[in-house]
Amino acid sequence: MQQQYSYEEVLSASERFAWRVEDLIGGERRLDFSKPFLPDSLARTNGLDFLTAEEQRVANQIRGLGYLYTFGLVEEFILPFVLDHVRSQLNEDDYRVRAFLSFASEEAKHIQLFRRFREEFESGFGSSCGLIGPPEAVAEAVLSHHPLAVALAILHIEWMTQRHFLDSVQDDQTLDPQFKNLLRYHWMEEVRHAKLDTLMAEAIAATCSDKERHDAVDGYLDIGAFLDGGLAQQVELDLESFTQATSRRLSDAERAAYLAAQRQGIRWTFIGSGMSHPNFLATVDRVRPGSRERLEAVVPTFS
Repeated sequence: MQQQYSYEEVLSASERFAWRVEDLIGGERRLDFSKPFLPDSLARTNGLDFLTAEEQRVANQIRGLGYLYTFGLVEEFILPFVLDHVRSQLNEDDYRVRAFLSFASEEAKHIQLFRRFREEFESGFGSSCGLIGPPEAVAEAVLSHHPLAVALAILHIEWMTQRHFLDSVQDDQTLDPQFKNLLRYHWMEEVRHAKLDTLMAEAIAATCSDKERHDAVDGYLDIGAFLDGGLAQQVELDLESFTQATSRRLSDAERAAYLAAQRQGIRWTFIGSGMSHPNFLATVDRVRPGSRERLEAVVPTFS
């Protein structure tokens, strides 16, 4: 398979553009709860016209908490997977080893950043919010799949992150600057991770039979279905959090509309936007020719 990226290039970028959690959060760097956290293409709250503008903002912020929490959740299985991948290559290409160890270190940093964000959110929001998990159970379920299936799921997540920031977050001037800044610095490192994930998925695929590659695409879809089930639970928890935060009791029709809009929004955010990313589809098709068309047929379910 043709490699589009180099370990040396990715490592060099990592060393040039490093940042610390302490530089991004804490002290005077506070969340502004008077502003939305997520663009509406991801939050899908502006269309809930039975809510007031203030209630829509609260719903948006709850979705913002869930958004970053979900990234932290998936990074808790990405971290051990990357470490397991590099462990077997310690005596090989030095740039490869150093690049993947840097990748793992940055994922650990992201987990710490999102935990710090959650603490700050909870101290300023005014009420508690329910979140799916525990992360250990999610990681165990995902990592039980074939390594190639897991690598494809991780690659999906990395390209998804690129699409969110570039297409929706970067030019939205209505968002809380602090929340947007967290997304920006997260994106800066995920740019490099997407390149390493591509190299990792193609390296694993090169050791697999055609049947294993076919089955790995099945496994990737199974992981997506598993995560989709968790996202459905998160939408239910978000509605409970909204009710607690606003004391607004929705009618049956309003509740159904809230859940439907949020369900479709969260499915696009975490599944459809990654599965349909051109770079992701190109890699999957190199791994197992014909897989692009197969995934493109699935995407409308999550749009």
